[in-house]
Amino acid sequence: MRILTATKFLAATTGALLLATGTAYALENDKPAVPTQALIAHTGDVEINPTAPVITRENILIHAPLHTIWKIQTDVENWPAWQPNVVSVVKDTPGHLRPGSVFRWTTEGLDITSTVRQVDPRKRLAWGGPAQGITAVHVWTFTPTTHGVLVHTKESWTGAPVEANQAALQSALDNSLHNWVNNLKHEAEAQAEFGPIDRR
Repeated sequence: MRILTATKFLAATTGALLLATGTAYALENDKPAVPTQALIAHTGDVEINPTAPVITRENILIHAPLHTIWKIQTDVENWPAWQPNVVSVVKDTPGHLRPGSVFRWTTEGLDITSTVRQVDPRKRLAWGGPAQGITAVHVWTFTPTTHGVLVHTKESWTGAPVEANQAALQSALDNSLHNWVNNLKHEAEAQAEFGPIDRR
C-alpha cells in the first residue's frame, strides 16, 4: 500500500469529498480539467464500477411528485439554495442537462467542473470522471411507487488515493451521499407542500 505524506493525504481527501458532491472534474492549479470524449461517450446505462474499493449506495422515499424531485435535482444552478456546501453553480452548456453538459460550481472554497454522462428524463441521471487521482462514477435513479418516489443513488471511487486510504474515504462518501439524499427529500417535500420556495 502506498504511504502518502500528510499534504498528499489532505489533497486526496479533499478531492474525494468534492467527488462525493457530484464532482466530475476538479480544478488543478486553478485551471479546470478538460472533459474527454471517452468520459462523455457511453452505450446503454452508465454504471458504477462494481469492483471499486469504495462504493456507497443510498435509498430514500420522497413524498413529492416525481417532476418536482427531478426539477430540483437537475436545476444545478439552484443547488446552493438547498445544498449547504455549494456556494455557486454556473452552466457552461445552456438548456436542460444532457450527455456532455458541463457545469462549474464552487464548494468549500474550490472551483469544480462536472460533465454529465447520462440523462433519462425523470428516470436516471449519471456523471463521473477523475479528480486528484480518484475516478468517480455517480448514478441516480427515480422510481415512482404507491407511497412516493424512491430515489436511489450509488457512487464508486477508484484510484491510488482510495486504495491507500479506503476506510477514511469510504466514510467521507457515505456521509456525503446520506446528506445529499436527505437534503433532496427535505427540499422536495417542502416544495410539494408549499410550492417553490423563494429564498431571495
